[in-house]
Amino acid sequence: MRLNRRQTGSNWQAAAELSARVTTFVALMASTLLASSAAGFANEADPLRLCADPTNLPFSSDNPSQPGFYLEVGQALSQQLGRPVTYDWYKSYFGKRTVRVTLLGKQCDAMIGLPLSSDFMGPTVIFSKKITTETYALVSRGTLVVSSIDDLRGKRVAVQYQTTPQNLLAEREDIEKVTVLTPDEGMMALAQGKVDVAFVWGPVAGWLNKTTYESRFRIQPVEGTGLSWDAAIGFARTSTQLRDQIDAALPQLGPRIAELAAKYGLPSDPPIRLGAAPSLIKLASLAGPAQLLRQPAAEPSVIRVSEANATDPGAEMMTAGKEIFNGTCAHCHGPDAVQAERRIDLRRLRTRYGEDMRDKFWTTVHEGRPSKGMPAWKEVFTDDQFESIYTFLLTVQSPETTN
Repeated sequence: MRLNRRQTGSNWQAAAELSARVTTFVALMASTLLASSAAGFANEADPLRLCADPTNLPFSSDNPSQPGFYLEVGQALSQQLGRPVTYDWYKSYFGKRTVRVTLLGKQCDAMIGLPLSSDFMGPTVIFSKKITTETYALVSRGTLVVSSIDDLRGKRVAVQYQTTPQNLLAEREDIEKVTVLTPDEGMMALAQGKVDVAFVWGPVAGWLNKTTYESRFRIQPVEGTGLSWDAAIGFARTSTQLRDQIDAALPQLGPRIAELAAKYGLPSDPPIRLGAAPSLIKLASLAGPAQLLRQPAAEPSVIRVSEANATDPGAEMMTAGKEIFNGTCAHCHGPDAVQAERRIDLRRLRTRYGEDMRDKFWTTVHEGRPSKGMPAWKEVFTDDQFESIYTFLLTVQSPETTN
């Protein structure tokens, strides 16, 4: 059949219209797919990166089934912001070094749980609004109510070494002080009946009370100078936009944050206010390193730094090494290296290693012994600082300590 010119033109027009529609549809689909792909890629490439300690419960953990209070707050924030979350793991006992390496080193975007104070690494670190308040706490059995320091009169009190609580009780002759290294030791002493009250770091005490001691103890938060502070989320000072986004999201997460605090046993009772300590001592970390529950008497042959001749050219180095040791190493090895557990008693280094003592020390502090729980410190201290620590350790070696 022969088509006339009008029919042919009409068919060409219809075909052209169909082709145009198909082209438009394909273009729209391609545009949609590209936009969707780009959005997905952007989300994958732009997670909320959090700095976190892998072994710091109740605050953080690399165990997905028990991530910790800070990390679950971070997860709630990331959902609110519509961003995935990732973690940069780094031990928090390095203190400000941790913040410099991770947050200021751009390995992560935010660090949850920093003290909300311009004195803490300001102005290089900026902060969100408060997420919680953390305090020391008085821990006792349910039958003993403690509402003031005077209520501790005549009691045996486990108190953490080199913390404000220890300083607060230092001049109270009517209180029997039992110095402990960690909140764990204070809680154990309480559970074993060796003390009546433990004056320790509240978040850890609450966590242990919930997970280890079946909530048998009363956890009474305290407040006062050096006893409590607000915790917030820290950012590098260039991250004002992210800080503002998180500040806008935090009010909506208030109920969720309260639920998480209860989940991890953080003390929630109203704090009691205690008077200021006579003179604040230097805190080595937020949780505060502490002394042994029972510190053995020093060996008579041990030479103390305080006994060294002030004119000795090495006295200044020994003093510096002792300060570093007691601020960092005493957590495991005991203050002034006095340690009852023989395997980590550094007074036995010469007995153990003889002429190899220096080489063994140098290798261990630089490389660590991860299988034994000893971290490497070469990124934290300088060789001069290591030398001062070694000089101090030389003064506490005891020939009477045997294998």
